[in-house]
Amino acid sequence: MTKILPFKAVRPAREFAGLVASRSYEDYDEEELKAQLEFNPYSFLHIINPGYKFQHEIGGEKRFGMVKNRYLEFREDRTFIQDELPSYYIYKIHTRDGDCCGIIAAASVEDYENNVIKRHEDTIAHREELFKEYLKVVGFNTEPVLLTYPDDPVINALLEERMKSRPEYEFATANKEIHSLWLIDEPANIERIQQQFAAIEQLYIADGHHRSASSWLLAKESREQNPDHTGQEAYNFFMSYLISESNLRIFEFSRLIKDLNGHTKEEFLILLDEWFRIENRGIDIYKPSKKHHFNMYLDGEFYSLYLRKHNAEFTDSLSELDSFILYEKILKPILGIEDLRYDKRIAYIHGRNDLIELKTRVDSGEFEVGFGMLPAGIEEIKQIADENLTMPPKSTYIEPKLRSGLTIYEF
Repeated sequence: MTKILPFKAVRPAREFAGLVASRSYEDYDEEELKAQLEFNPYSFLHIINPGYKFQHEIGGEKRFGMVKNRYLEFREDRTFIQDELPSYYIYKIHTRDGDCCGIIAAASVEDYENNVIKRHEDTIAHREELFKEYLKVVGFNTEPVLLTYPDDPVINALLEERMKSRPEYEFATANKEIHSLWLIDEPANIERIQQQFAAIEQLYIADGHHRSASSWLLAKESREQNPDHTGQEAYNFFMSYLISESNLRIFEFSRLIKDLNGHTKEEFLILLDEWFRIENRGIDIYKPSKKHHFNMYLDGEFYSLYLRKHNAEFTDSLSELDSFILYEKILKPILGIEDLRYDKRIAYIHGRNDLIELKTRVDSGEFEVGFGMLPAGIEEIKQIADENLTMPPKSTYIEPKLRSGLTIYEF
């Protein structure tokens, strides 16, 4: 049984929505970021990069306080307004690959605590603490955690019916996406949505493990400081984007390694032969079509690597995961990559970028070898979460990626 609540979002006035909405801060290169900040005074980037106003880099808690100040300026100028009624928000993204549609709502920290909202990734304690302090200072959340649930015909019908009406927002972006948002604020429809989600036993975090963990830390600290808490305070919930499993898009990450850990090419191939059937594909680009098949690019040639069946021993769902197999059989024992997060010898390319980038970066001499695989499926991810296991870092790249600044959840 899951608890999903409507909330009174702070959001751009309709005429400003397309100008306010931004991609994730890390998604901009230096020149594009500078152009956005210089020529678009309404961009949400001004809030999350408050030092630009003074042409100065600002970090730590001082930056958190300035983020809050920029946010309050947007509210005072009526660039941002707050809805009078608690609402659910339907957010649809139309891309060249198809449509993604889901509901923005407040998810329960209690569900996260009780493993009703399930996770499949490890988080880093100092990042959790940093994000918690950020939330405590600024007092709002603008990047929803991506949660997924089994397709539900009643929820689908409700969304389809509402999307027949004019959206509150509809705007195009430079990468040829169309973003649309509708409000659901009628009590009867809100109750129907709550009832449908209450019948769902589990939700799964698709993206946003650190955001959900930091929200849980904030709630825990706030409860300790407020012994009279009721459980209904805003800090007991965190903003989420709930999307059905069929709307989810999962991509893989390719691995790039800077050297062969002291092995010659021939020695390296011999070591791989213990675990994999190897076929040289020459200059023909090869992409795997099955689980436990991998592609490798080395010394100007592509190779296919098939895990040898007689050597494969699977003890749980994690041991069957391709990113785990690659780590356990190649990256760690042969190439000496122990720490997938911080080792400077490894880099990643998400599956949105094709194998040409992998080939280009190896050919440039920046890296010695690259590996690719099929993306994990949603059932694999759910099984790992159900078994309370965690996937290796950079196992999945998941879309949709929402624009920041369109709905804000205040604590």
